[in-house]
Amino acid sequence: MSKLDLLNPQNSTVIFIDFQPQMTFGVASIDRHTLFNNVILLAKAAKIFRAPTILTTVETKSFSGNIWPQLLDLFPDNPIIERSSMNSWDDGKFVEAVKAAGRNKLIIAALWTEVCLAFPTLDALKAGYEVYAVEDASGGTSAVAHDAAMRRVEQAGAVPMTSLQVLLEYQRTWARKETYNEVIAAVKEHCGAYGQGVEYAYTMVHGAPASRSGVGH
Repeated sequence: MSKLDLLNPQNSTVIFIDFQPQMTFGVASIDRHTLFNNVILLAKAAKIFRAPTILTTVETKSFSGNIWPQLLDLFPDNPIIERSSMNSWDDGKFVEAVKAAGRNKLIIAALWTEVCLAFPTLDALKAGYEVYAVEDASGGTSAVAHDAAMRRVEQAGAVPMTSLQVLLEYQRTWARKETYNEVIAAVKEHCGAYGQGVEYAYTMVHGAPASRSGVGH
C-alpha cells in the first residue's frame, strides 16, 4: 500500500483519541467550536462510508470525563477502549483493535496533538502503518505545541489531512449516488462557506425548497 493511493473505506481506519471534556478544556491551538465541528464532520465521513472506526478514551472517571456524546450518538455500537496510558499504542486493546480492522492506512484525530496524536502516530509508523493526521480535528495546548507536533509527525512520515479532505476523498465522484445525499447534508451542516454555496446552488439555481438539513428535491 502506498501513500500515493487515495484513501477509501476499504483501505483505511478512522481513529478518534481522547475526545473528552477535560482534554477539550486544554485546547488552545484552535477555536474549540471549530474543532468540535471538524471532528463531527470527520466522524460523519467515517459513518457515511462505513469505514472501520476506533474510539478510545483515557482516565474517564478520574480526570478526563466521558467521550463526547455526539460521537456516541454516531457510533452507538462501537466499544470504547478505555486506557490509563497517554500513548494509545501502549495499550494492547487499542493495538488489537487496529490490527482487527485490517487496514494499513490509519486516519487519526486526537486531543492533544503533542501527546495523544504524536505518540501513537510515531509508534504506528514504526510498526509499518501509514498515518494520516487530521490536523483540523486535533488540538494542542498551544498553537506552538500543535504546530511542533504536526511538524514532528510529518518529518517521521505522517501525512497531514483535514476533515473535509477525508470526506471528499471518500466520496471521490458525485456519481456515487448511494452516499451523495448524506455527504451533501454533512457539507451543508459543517462546512461553512462551502455549505452555504451548496445551499445557494440547490435553492436559488435549481429551485429546491429551503431546508434545515439534507438535500432539497
